[in-house]
Amino acid sequence: MFGKGLLKGMGITWKEFWSEKLTVEYPDKLHPTPERFHGKFTLDVDKCIACSLCANACPNRVITLNKQKVGKKQYLTEYVMDIQYCLFCGLCVEACNKDAIHFSRDFNMNQYFLKDIPLVLVRREAPDEPEEEPEEAAEKPQPKAKAGDGAAKPQPKAEAGDSAEKPQPKAEAGDGAAKPQPKAEAETEAGENQDLTEAAPPDEAPAKEGQ
Repeated sequence: MFGKGLLKGMGITWKEFWSEKLTVEYPDKLHPTPERFHGKFTLDVDKCIACSLCANACPNRVITLNKQKVGKKQYLTEYVMDIQYCLFCGLCVEACNKDAIHFSRDFNMNQYFLKDIPLVLVRREAPDEPEEEPEEAAEKPQPKAKAGDGAAKPQPKAEAGDSAEKPQPKAEAGDGAAKPQPKAEAETEAGENQDLTEAAPPDEAPAKEGQ
């Protein structure tokens, strides 16, 4: 029957005319977006280690990642996404092992010029490489000096009679004063004087009496 499709279409229009309106006055009003909405990408630079797992997981090769080695770590210098080719599949978000890249709820990514369409998340210069301190310059405990390596050896104690200083006798008045004799020598001299007295001739005694 001619006009059957037209009547069917007008019936749908008539039905939707009385249903709840979903149109809002954008941009003054926005529709609420779900929590897992795939919108504009955001990148946490502090968590990113420039491992390139997200770039390798992208099926359309949208992600361009540049890095530079600073010291012993990889430093992210540029992270650009050709968003016009992105499928918003979320494989890059799943591949990140540091949870650095996320979807946001912002869907307004329109640009007037083609050159402004790529999404630039990071573009910065790498810092200067830190001066590496030599390992030998690090403070290490010095080994104790062994005996015989130039260290001062302890001097052995002087034994009695070897080189010990003997007490000197006190000098008496006068340089030629007689030094005290040992006890044994004094007894010997006293005995000799007694023998000489006993051995004197007997004739000398009467002579002394007559005088």
